[in-house]
Amino acid sequence: MSDNGARPADDVAPALRLRDVRYDYTDGTAGLRGVDLDIAAGELVAVLGPNGAGKSTLMRLLNGLLRGDGTIDIFGTRLTDDSVRAIRSRVGLLFSNPDDQLFSPTVLDDVAYGPLHQGLDADEVLSRSRDALAQVGMAAYEDRTPHRLSLGEKKRVAIATVLSMRPDILVLDEPTSALAPAARHELIELLRELPQTQIIATHDMAMARELASHVVVLSDGRVVGNGPTEVVLGDSELLREHDLEPALHGHAGAPHDSA
Repeated sequence: MSDNGARPADDVAPALRLRDVRYDYTDGTAGLRGVDLDIAAGELVAVLGPNGAGKSTLMRLLNGLLRGDGTIDIFGTRLTDDSVRAIRSRVGLLFSNPDDQLFSPTVLDDVAYGPLHQGLDADEVLSRSRDALAQVGMAAYEDRTPHRLSLGEKKRVAIATVLSMRPDILVLDEPTSALAPAARHELIELLRELPQTQIIATHDMAMARELASHVVVLSDGRVVGNGPTEVVLGDSELLREHDLEPALHGHAGAPHDSA
């Protein structure tokens, strides 16, 4: 990590390196205002911040879905117009609303979409898709219609659509949002078991404490906190200053929709 976090060794490229990353919305409003960040391979990093802090914007910049100023390097490869296709195969993005990611007639069709468009042969596409569904505990659902699944099931299938691409980095935007407690717990356990480097934008402070090795706090498009989870979440003054509730041990009682 950068700043308060431990930096990777000089001769080892971090999984992710951002330098002076900026982004302005179409109306001219600044979304990100010069973000510097290093994330080492294998880390699980929670990105916290109030509404409008720039979390979702940052998530979309990491695989080139949005393009701003500054530099983004993925395992030493600069994100550019020429490299964006290759970068997207290494950085899997999960949207906060799974309905934005699921659009095919069946679960298997959705999970197969990415590898199919990588030009892989049919057997490899099927193998990857079934492996990804097994990873998220949804192997028995491949013939189901996505829009008839529960929210928790949809989120698992959406993760499978990313895993089928065999990414090195997972970027997840509010993965536990609106989940009932049981589905939230199951999703956290799933994320804990995945081997990829993970960057998770979230309002779920309890999940950040439980799952993340490092925490980054964004506010008004800037990094205002960055370091080991216990250090950042233990700084109650920093959290209050940026409209974040200090995380309690265990899951705070946040409102939920159905799983």
